[in-house]
Amino acid sequence: MTLLPPLESLSPARFETPAILKKLASSSRRLAELKGVAASIPNQGILINTLGLQEAKDSSEIENIVTTHDELFKDDADPEAFTNSAAKEVLRYRQALRVGFEQVRSSGLLTANHIIEIQRELERNSAGFRKLPGTALKDGGGRTVYIPPQDPAEIIDLMRGLERFMNEPDLMDADPLIKMALLHHQFERIHPFYDGNGPTGRIVNVLYLVKEGLLDIPVLYLSRHIVRTKADYYRLLQAVRDQDSWEEWVLYILQAVEATAQQTIQTVQAIKAALMDYKHRIRAEHKFYSQDLINNLFSHPYTKIEFLQRDLDVSRLTATKYLDTLADTSFVRKLKIGRSSYYVNLALNQILQDQHGEGHDRGPT
Repeated sequence: MTLLPPLESLSPARFETPAILKKLASSSRRLAELKGVAASIPNQGILINTLGLQEAKDSSEIENIVTTHDELFKDDADPEAFTNSAAKEVLRYRQALRVGFEQVRSSGLLTANHIIEIQRELERNSAGFRKLPGTALKDGGGRTVYIPPQDPAEIIDLMRGLERFMNEPDLMDADPLIKMALLHHQFERIHPFYDGNGPTGRIVNVLYLVKEGLLDIPVLYLSRHIVRTKADYYRLLQAVRDQDSWEEWVLYILQAVEATAQQTIQTVQAIKAALMDYKHRIRAEHKFYSQDLINNLFSHPYTKIEFLQRDLDVSRLTATKYLDTLADTSFVRKLKIGRSSYYVNLALNQILQDQHGEGHDRGPT
């Protein structure tokens, strides 16, 4: 017998209060707008790559893994040359997100095995679901606030139940955004892994929205909102455990969706405007303009000669000439570190840093 009731045992009527229905309507509108704006950028890989980095950075901050954009972009461009462990953890998050997205896109499902694969990519281990007792969640003062299920068989049973809830719509007649709020809490409550439960759960959030067709690509990331409202996040998680306060929790998640969608729309629009500006000006100023060049510059906040060689299928000499010329005409800034050269997309770097208040200079010097 499981200690945690299945989510479908909750009455959908609980979530039909005026406050929840009003917030559901506004957050759904914002999410639909984000889906449309994201689709207006022809190369979706640009958003997956750049916004995936943003989400990875924010999600890691919740776990007190802090890195700067500068460190992160350098490590993304050349992981062998840099040894910033925080940046490497952040990049593992993005890779785990990609792995999960490919699984959902190819299967149309979000399964317990997919979740295990995501956690394995995050933590670089194959431990799978917890098999040993002893896991307890503590607050900032070291006090135990919650003991998740300890029996391995129960954990497996609960994750199977969560899998059914995510993939069988008839189990509960509720909007997918409400279901996402419920399944996120249930996943946190099960706490199925030894490590990486928080980031894995946040990846599951956006992949569920993709599976449900509310997004085409994973670009709605709640981590920055959670970072900014961390005290409320943990208070409301606990209130559901202690007082069954599901309604407050659902309102919090719907507000997070609305606020995050609005911020992401602004970021995507800024990236699109910068991309079109670069496209028109580079085409007017340089004979070597190509769409592949633009895609390269906007897929990597820091690009390098090897990336351009690969993406444009040109020689090293030609790639170097292109990037040096773009540096001379202020599209990128050349950054020499050791024996390697990196080229910073000034417009894209500024957009990403402005979103996080990391200053208003024109990129690193």
